[in-house]
Amino acid sequence: MLRVEDLSAFYDKAQILRGINLKVDRGEVVAVLGPNGAGKTTLLRSICGLVRTKGSIVFAGKEISNLKPHERIRLGISICPEGRRLFPNMTVEDNLKVGALLEECDDRLRYVYSLFPKLKERRNQLVKTMSGGEQQMVAIGRALMSNPKLILLDEPSMGLAPIVVEKIAKALKRIKEDLGISILIVEQNISLAFEVADRAYVLVKGEIVKEGSIEEMQDLEKKYFEI
Repeated sequence: MLRVEDLSAFYDKAQILRGINLKVDRGEVVAVLGPNGAGKTTLLRSICGLVRTKGSIVFAGKEISNLKPHERIRLGISICPEGRRLFPNMTVEDNLKVGALLEECDDRLRYVYSLFPKLKERRNQLVKTMSGGEQQMVAIGRALMSNPKLILLDEPSMGLAPIVVEKIAKALKRIKEDLGISILIVEQNISLAFEVADRAYVLVKGEIVKEGSIEEMQDLEKKYFEI
């Protein structure tokens, strides 16, 4: 579904990513782990076309590295950004519909409400009046509304209570089961990543230093996260 080869990324003259090779197969959940400042968010922004890059990004068999961000979205890439980036003075339902790209979205809206019943109960509530966990549910729901083939999730557990993180984990597993959507999740919460992902990459100082199945990643916390 997604293949990244020899990818480098830059902010002005500063190089953030170096020679990244990564893939996400159809229906697979892949985690990118690493300490603060490793370049994890830059990787997602590179896939979306929001930073200057060199190298190859192939999505659904098509080279997309020269496409504009909105063109990549139209091909089926959706992002749930760090910090959620919702419209605080709009209702839950209006925030969700923003993600539908002005297309018919009733079926997707029903699915999001089945995934997060609390959002249906509060569909007419302003997002700014909701808790952080509820807002994260809105952000994930919005990412689903464009009927994507690939969702990019940037730190979905950040700042959330453990009970809410568990709800997010259950939702991600259900999305994979129900819809077969590929998911690339950037996380520092190793427990969440290990619960939902099939494979993982470790990113440190802009480079991939380890990759493998979740079973092969059991030494991660002590070896890579105290940097």
